[in-house]
Amino acid sequence: MAENIPRPKLSPLFLNRFTVDSAAPFERHLNRLEVEIGREDYAGLKQVELVDPVPDASFFSEMEELTERLLKTSQNHYNCELIQRLGIRVFLDVSRYYVYYRWADHCLRFVPVWRERVLKLFFREIPQTNHDWRDCGTVLPGFRCQFIADGAGGTLVLENSDLDPSLPLLTVSHGPYDPHTLDVALYFLRFGKGRSAIINLGFSGREPLSDGNLKRLKEWGLPLNPSNIDVIYPYVDDNGHPYCYKQEEGLPRFIGLLDSADPDLIIDVHGYVGTHPDDQRVLVGLGGLPPYPRADELGRLSERGGVFHLLPDERLKRGLKIIRELSEQIYIQFCEDSHRGYHFSLLGGLQLIGRCFDPHYEVSSLLDGEERNYLPDENIRWLPSAGANALQRINASRLASRAQCLHVEIPIWVRRRIVLKMKELAIIDSLSSSGL
Repeated sequence: MAENIPRPKLSPLFLNRFTVDSAAPFERHLNRLEVEIGREDYAGLKQVELVDPVPDASFFSEMEELTERLLKTSQNHYNCELIQRLGIRVFLDVSRYYVYYRWADHCLRFVPVWRERVLKLFFREIPQTNHDWRDCGTVLPGFRCQFIADGAGGTLVLENSDLDPSLPLLTVSHGPYDPHTLDVALYFLRFGKGRSAIINLGFSGREPLSDGNLKRLKEWGLPLNPSNIDVIYPYVDDNGHPYCYKQEEGLPRFIGLLDSADPDLIIDVHGYVGTHPDDQRVLVGLGGLPPYPRADELGRLSERGGVFHLLPDERLKRGLKIIRELSEQIYIQFCEDSHRGYHFSLLGGLQLIGRCFDPHYEVSSLLDGEERNYLPDENIRWLPSAGANALQRINASRLASRAQCLHVEIPIWVRRRIVLKMKELAIIDSLSSSGL
C-alpha cells in the first residue's frame, strides 16, 4: 500500500531545493546543464500522446495505480499539487511500460519510445515478459541477446562467449538518461573491445521531458513542471527503494545469466556535459565513496615535489587502453578518503600524472542549486561523489573475480561522433547485404 511506502534515502543530486512559480510552470530548475546548456538529445526518450476517446474504467483495471506512490515520493511539490488539484490518477501498464494520466474527460499516455526502438532492433518485437537468448544477427554479429523483464522497463543482456575472457563487461546503467551511451557500448562490442553488456531500458524518475513534449502538455492543459520529473515513471518501487540503483545492486544476478566466467573488469558507460561546448575529455572514476580505493593498490605510485605518478597495474592498464580509443584526452579521478582526492591525466604510455588535494576545499558546482561538481583550477568535471559507482564496486567485490569497476563519463561531442560512426557502419552493412 502506498501509505506504507518508506521515505527513500535520496542522493543530494535529486533533493528538492527549488520552488516552482505557478505563473511560469515550464521553467526548468533542474537538469539545466543537460537540457539548456549541453543540449542533450532527449527528444527520442519518451513521447506523450493524447488518448481519444477516453477509455472507461475497465481499461485500467489490470494496471498498477501509481498515484499515491508518486505523490508521496516526488521531489516536485508543484507537480504533486497540480495532480491533486486536477484529480489526476496515474496508471502503469507494467507489461508495455506505458504510463497513463486519467482525469475528468482527459487521458494522456507516456510511451517509452527509446526503449521500444531498442527492443525492436534486437528482437523485432517488444517483449512483454522475459525473452530467452536469441542471435543478434546483423545487428551485432557473433552476439546473442536476452531480455529480462522487471516491471521497471527491464534489462537487455548481450554476450559473445567465444571472445577473449579477459575482455570487460560493459554496463549502461542509465541508458535512457544518458543519450547515446548504448551506441558507445555497441561500438565497443562491435570492434572486439567487450565480451558482454548489461543495459538498463527503464527510467528512474529523473529523465527530463523534451521541449516538444512540454509543448504538447501545454496544449492539452497539463502544465507539468519539468524539474525532477518524477511524477510519470516513479523514482522508487512500491517498497520505497530507488529504481536508479537496480543495475548496480542486481549486478551479480545479471552476471549469473552469462555463460562466461565472472569478468575481472567492468566498464560502466555514462554521459556527461563538460565545462565548455567542445569538451572532448573522457573521465574515468575509480571511486569516491566507501569502500575507498587506494592509489598503491592500483599500480606503482610515486611522488616528487607534489606531483604524483602512477604506473597502472595490468588490469587497470587494460581498461584504460580500451577507453583511450574514445579520445586522446583521458583523466582519471578517485578518492582515498573524504579529504584525499586524486586527479590524473593519462599519458601516451598509459602512465598517469597528476596531483592530490582535499575535495572539500577544491570542488565547486557549475550551477547554483544543482550538484554538478567540477574542479575550477582545471575547469574539468569531478566524478568521485557518484553513489551508484560505490554500489557497483561493492557488488563487484563479491564476485569470484573481485572485478574492478571503471566509471566512464563521456562528453556529448564524443558520444555524437560515435553515433555518426555507427550510422555509417549501418549504411555499409545495408549496402553489403544488398550486394551493392
